[in-house]
Amino acid sequence: MEFSSKLLENAVNEIAQLPGIGKRTALRLALHLLKQPKENTTGLTQALNDLREHINFCSSCHNLSDVPICEICSNPARDASLLCVVEDIRDVIAIENTGQFKGYYHVLGGIISPIDGVGPQDLNLDSLEIKVKVGKVKEIIFALSATMEADTTNFYIYKILASYDIKTSAIARGIPVGDELEYTDEVTLGRSILKRVPYENSIVNK
Repeated sequence: MEFSSKLLENAVNEIAQLPGIGKRTALRLALHLLKQPKENTTGLTQALNDLREHINFCSSCHNLSDVPICEICSNPARDASLLCVVEDIRDVIAIENTGQFKGYYHVLGGIISPIDGVGPQDLNLDSLEIKVKVGKVKEIIFALSATMEADTTNFYIYKILASYDIKTSAIARGIPVGDELEYTDEVTLGRSILKRVPYENSIVNK
């Protein structure tokens, strides 16, 4: 792709590094930004800079947050006995949009995937076990996507927590195998949480 402007080429190359964005789409976005009032582009740039400079990870659940403790973890009205284990922030957003879960979350920051070089040591597992040791949590809900890597992660966590007096459950498989939670419609996801099953049953049914 030939460019008449080095500045445009640089912008396109940077935008094209975003996931799912090819060079043609990047060019279309760059040209769109050029047509907008200058303050619109300035606002976008400032928002991205603020995101990089000031975003935090919640010290309790590892969710992204503007403050040290996120709004969910600091809400005393939520059920402290329920802890929903998810892969990342997108899953928290998806589950929250259902309005069906009133407990707290624990964001792993990924799933075990040897092919991608991600092992248990790369996930937020130590802090999860500490939460269980404290004793307030009575049920762990595995809410990872329906993939082989996610199933491996679920089982690994299940074995870690096996010695604790705690209930483990998994969201019902209304979610097609291989699908990501963030792309599941809210009604299906909400029902899968409400109709969760004991994790032991999900192992037997595989």
